[in-house]
Amino acid sequence: MTAGVTIRTVHDVASLAAVADYFSDVWQTPRTAPPYPAEVLHSLVHAGGAVHAAYDGQRLAGASVAVLGADRGTYSLVAAADQGLGHAVKLAQRDWALGLGARTMRWTFDPLVGRNARFNLVKLGATGTEYLVDFYGPMTDGVNDGDESDRLTVTWELGAPPAPYDGAPQGPVVATAPDGDPLARRDERHIWCRVPEDVVKLRAADPALALRWRHAVREVLLTAFAEGFRATGMSRDGWYTLARAEGAA
Repeated sequence: MTAGVTIRTVHDVASLAAVADYFSDVWQTPRTAPPYPAEVLHSLVHAGGAVHAAYDGQRLAGASVAVLGADRGTYSLVAAADQGLGHAVKLAQRDWALGLGARTMRWTFDPLVGRNARFNLVKLGATGTEYLVDFYGPMTDGVNDGDESDRLTVTWELGAPPAPYDGAPQGPVVATAPDGDPLARRDERHIWCRVPEDVVKLRAADPALALRWRHAVREVLLTAFAEGFRATGMSRDGWYTLARAEGAA
């Protein structure tokens, strides 16, 4: 863990309000309309969930929210942290979940955000298990506004270490991206799919082009998931690796 950083669960109204403000800043919403209001966070904690807060000295530098789900699993509703602290926040969530006897954790993220995909699939070792089309409907925050809210569900086996990753795309090109370069490649065992370099910047500069990327990647991933593939990795240059799930035809 980064020197001087502490992570703990928070329960009091003032600390939860600070977390709500932090989420507002991350998602660029007015603090009067946070993505997760303090009263909602308080209710989730009261119902047995956990809000973890990361402090760099006295400064709030990250936070996450999780609830206990069915089948000995947990669901991470939201997590955000300053650069370099995301891994520590997720490990704190994992320790909390394991303490409750949970074996897995699930959450969703925007599949076009390659850095988040790499963090989730490679650094943590989670697996992309479900593609959700326009999951939240229209969103009006400063990060997602103007786009369709597709999400990828990932499942994290809490007791398993991350698997070694070798995700170089191979095989013939089977789809072309909006920029004219290859979007997807495929061989007998894998599918590879590319995402834009920085979809958040692209969405701000050219929303129509970002939406074309959304639809193009959606088509590839929906087809792959329908055929029994799962997302298992993300390369540094923006290529998903998808492999067939065990038992899939």
